[in-house]
Amino acid sequence: MPVPLHQAKADFFRTIGHPVRVQVLELLRDGPLPVRDLLSAIDVEASNLSQQLAVLRRAGVVTATRDGATVVYALSTQDLAELMSVARSILAEVLAEQGELLAELRAEARG
Repeated sequence: MPVPLHQAKADFFRTIGHPVRVQVLELLRDGPLPVRDLLSAIDVEASNLSQQLAVLRRAGVVTATRDGATVVYALSTQDLAELMSVARSILAEVLAEQGELLAELRAEARG
């Protein structure tokens, strides 16, 4: 029996919802990067990064190609880069609204 679409979407967001995986996706927005560059940009152990990359690879979110001894990762589709940009926009809006509410609360407390 096929997985309902809402379940597939929830699984997808759970897959990309890990902080290290989000960092990887953000870094790959501008194009493919070798593992060594990802490792230098993300403050995690190599084994942890490898594990997170494997999760993204199995889910089809990133691709890996070998260039000699170097493994280069890329987003499987540019739609993922757009998704990360949209997520950033949504978060900025939410935080701005929360900031406005916080300012109102502080003004009320002073007044």
